[in-house]
Amino acid sequence: MFKMTSPTPKALGYYFPAEWHPHRATWLSWPHKEASWPGKIDEVYRPYCQFIEEVSTGEQVCINVADAAMQAAATNHLTEAGVDLSKIEFYHHPTDDAWCRDHGPAFLVNPGADIQKLVVDWGYNAWGNKYPPYEQDDVIPSLVANALNLPVVYPGIVMEGGSVDFNGKGTVLTTTACLLNKNRNPHLNRNEIEAYLFDYYGVSQILWLGDGIVGDDTDGHIDDITRFVNEDTVVTVVETNRADENYAILQDNLKLLRKMRLTDGRQLNIIELPMPAPVIYDGQRLPASYANFYIANAAVVVPTYRDELNDQRALDILASCFPDRRVIGIDSTDIIWGLGSWHCLSQQEPDVIHLP
Repeated sequence: MFKMTSPTPKALGYYFPAEWHPHRATWLSWPHKEASWPGKIDEVYRPYCQFIEEVSTGEQVCINVADAAMQAAATNHLTEAGVDLSKIEFYHHPTDDAWCRDHGPAFLVNPGADIQKLVVDWGYNAWGNKYPPYEQDDVIPSLVANALNLPVVYPGIVMEGGSVDFNGKGTVLTTTACLLNKNRNPHLNRNEIEAYLFDYYGVSQILWLGDGIVGDDTDGHIDDITRFVNEDTVVTVVETNRADENYAILQDNLKLLRKMRLTDGRQLNIIELPMPAPVIYDGQRLPASYANFYIANAAVVVPTYRDELNDQRALDILASCFPDRRVIGIDSTDIIWGLGSWHCLSQQEPDVIHLP
């Protein structure tokens, strides 16, 4: 591993590919923090291993574990689930929690460069210092870069992978509720944050939505709301029940999407996804959303919530968006008690050789 300073990744031609571009691997951090799933952590392993099984049919799965003991426990769970262990690589990188989308490495690529891939190590403070300690999570990107012998660059500000979504053609979607929240980078204004996104994600356009869904402790991550499914098409969740507290929030975001234009002036193609019926556990409304799907090489893995009507509607809509991949629903009712789902738990590593 070696550190880059200047020029910036964008100046050197690096960019963050769209999630549907070919992956070399998917990175995960093995769940172990009981406080993230109070009273339920033992119940998350079965669906979590099912997720790994689906992803591993098309790519390697790299899993951060604390030590040999955690690796052995993980191996037992994976073996019981029938996962092909030849597709699994363990790395002894201790973590504080399991949300690899937010604490994991951001991989940028430049297929024409001598070094075709690098890691951006953004700062991480557990969504505004909500869940300390997070010091082990904060260094995961550098540990991964070291393991892969990749260069690493440090922007020096807080940024989470779930707060941004990319079309791979220069555009990133995000929310004001999260990126402009003073619990992240209080010393920066909107223009300054945009400059970091341009320079360290290699984008040329930022599209801003507003608030996130109720129950989302990240202050409004985009991956619970609106996702690119190709370079000019997004799926966005909508609530049809006017009495639901998500109704107005999601309608406001839909109005913003309709006004947006891509870098070439085109309007976005907007596909509406339903919201599941409210998922409530221990008196708390959880941030259940079908938008928290993960696009793997061989499958799109979608969280479902035991909602007979809307689960299937969401799967059918997403199947029409990804005709080249199997669209798989995995019950996320226990996983969402941790306030995130499949996209929050995973981070893709692009395959430079096979990039379009």
